[in-house]
Amino acid sequence: MNLFLDAIAWIFNPALQSAPGALPQRIAEHLGYTFGATAIAALIAIPLGYYIGHTGRGRELAVAFTGGMRALPSLGVLILLALGLGIGFKAPLLTFVLLAIPPVLSGAYAGLQSIDRNVIQAATALGMTPLQLLLKVEIPLGLPLLIGGLRAGILQVVATATLAAYVSGGALGGYIFLGIATRNYIEMLGASIVITALALALEAIFALIQKFVTPRGVSALSGRINRAGAPRTRGATHAPEQRTLA
Repeated sequence: MNLFLDAIAWIFNPALQSAPGALPQRIAEHLGYTFGATAIAALIAIPLGYYIGHTGRGRELAVAFTGGMRALPSLGVLILLALGLGIGFKAPLLTFVLLAIPPVLSGAYAGLQSIDRNVIQAATALGMTPLQLLLKVEIPLGLPLLIGGLRAGILQVVATATLAAYVSGGALGGYIFLGIATRNYIEMLGASIVITALALALEAIFALIQKFVTPRGVSALSGRINRAGAPRTRGATHAPEQRTLA
């Protein structure tokens, strides 16, 4: 308990707030890696995921790719890239981009493929072009799962960004590696608490965003099915709506 209280005191130590390599600077570097890597991953993975989800092509390859990428050892990839790119922020950033791509890619194509085919057929029957179908139907309905993929990517990177300090890339991992070298357990625990707090805060923020972007009708329909205990079959799900429209 004393160690935990000492770690909390370390976090709020005024000397740590303004010294070279201060805690706010390390937090900013940590968040910079997190959002920077996820943004780059999103630019790569979202268009590819939408293509796979919209056309249905390459899904097996995407599943195999994301599974293989998730199996990569983060530290091993970081060291290999550092040997090629040198010491600094480039190797950690590229490593974290590779970590963030699989969940974002999965969220993008799974969001589109989870849409009921009856909805797609109805939109097509109304005369929508493939582009209109993608922009007005598939992307809005698939947005919750895409946000879920971004949420998973953010959490993956914020937890792994501590490794950046291993190749002098800064971030909060610097306190942990320094604490290991000097056996300063208070510093190690304090940095770990800050990283955990960042992860929990980002998880809460993206959970709220995911809930906010979920279409109200979709979430309400899902809730009714769950409470009734009915199977999620297309016929059972859409029969009441069809009778109402008729």
